[in-house]
Amino acid sequence: METILIVDDEKNYLTILNEILEEEGFEVLTAPGGLEALEVHKTSDLDLILTDMKMPKIDGIQLLENIKADDPDLPVIMMTAHGTVDKAVEAMQKGAYTYVLKPFDNERLIIYVKKAISTYQVVKENRRLREAVESQFRFDNIIGKSKNMRDIFDTIQKVAPSGATVLIEGESGTGKELVARSIHFNSARRAKPFVAVNCSALAENLLESELFGHERGAFTGAVATKKGRFELADGGSLFLDEIGELSPNLQVKLLRVLQEKVFERVGGVRTISVDIRIIAATNKDLKQEMMDNLFREDLYYRLDVVHIVLPPLKDRKEDIRLLVNHFIKKYASERKSEAPIMGVDQQVDRLFYDYNWPGNIRELENVIERVMILCPGETIRVADLPKGFKDNVYNTLHLEGIPANAKLYDTLAIIERTMIERALKMSNNVQSHAAELLGIGKSGLNQKIKKYNLEVGAKH
Repeated sequence: METILIVDDEKNYLTILNEILEEEGFEVLTAPGGLEALEVHKTSDLDLILTDMKMPKIDGIQLLENIKADDPDLPVIMMTAHGTVDKAVEAMQKGAYTYVLKPFDNERLIIYVKKAISTYQVVKENRRLREAVESQFRFDNIIGKSKNMRDIFDTIQKVAPSGATVLIEGESGTGKELVARSIHFNSARRAKPFVAVNCSALAENLLESELFGHERGAFTGAVATKKGRFELADGGSLFLDEIGELSPNLQVKLLRVLQEKVFERVGGVRTISVDIRIIAATNKDLKQEMMDNLFREDLYYRLDVVHIVLPPLKDRKEDIRLLVNHFIKKYASERKSEAPIMGVDQQVDRLFYDYNWPGNIRELENVIERVMILCPGETIRVADLPKGFKDNVYNTLHLEGIPANAKLYDTLAIIERTMIERALKMSNNVQSHAAELLGIGKSGLNQKIKKYNLEVGAKH
């Protein structure tokens, strides 16, 4: 139920309006003056204020200014007599939704009230969605405790408030767009659009139109003028994914936008100015592409103001358990079983750690998403993992990589040392946990640590 605050120093109007609006299904609060209205506003979730213009102490204009300073979106309808219409016009200029003349027509007043509240509901929903998106891309939603990820968090926090162009490099599935969105939603541009385009998804002529827009009749099929991504991102951020796939022609046009902040639509002659922040991403070594004359040097250095390199998952394996827990929570609602997933079996933990994850975080997320639907118990076990994934894991052990003349004792020692190092990393050097993972006692583990002269931390 929407709540309306009526403000008037005339009791008759408070009574009449209260009855009219309650009959329409609204919750109605009243205040006999501006000071009382400000107190009600502090403690109530209002959807509309309907206030008289002429009141002692704080008049309608002063009340409006105070309300708008605190909540610019909250609609305020002014009630005024014929002698204060000029004041009502002033109120409109200062943000009032509209004004009505006393004595007012009840049906017209109700139309104004419902329209104002309907508009405000849209504003509140957009605000809620924006806050939800911003929450989704907070820094702490980028999962990782490894040293290289902590360094990346630090860089993102420093670069986000600036307007600097950012180049993000990393293999497919490492989370480049998540980092780009975090930079945008933690910047001063957060209320403006974040527009993404994949430069490898379209042919050159279609990509040019997608980026810069086109005028009607610019080419066959251009039946209407269309704004491009640069215009749609005005005031916000444009994320150019797979920037290394841009053709030489589009590289030149992009360079001009970066340098001059202007462009023309395809088939157009009017120069369009934009205020955008460019965040680019690639799974290629763009510097090597530049050295091989496949990417323009001047464009590279325009993009490479701040450089972020996202490591593949195989190089941040201490983050795997954190990511697994994150995805278990994310897909908990998709389980048909009433039993919640509490975690993964130790054997699954080891498989995840041993696997090289060529699809990176995206592959891990896909595995967990599927398991969350099909796993019958509270613990994810090896039997619950997709067959294709298990085949890939077991195929990563290449016995042909061991020399033909390798001695069994030496080979087993290498495997044993590797397993101990892995268990220590997985347990953050807590030896009791590492011993549990290996299925041996703490004293036995301590002897093997000394045998292989391994550096460890805690022994408890």
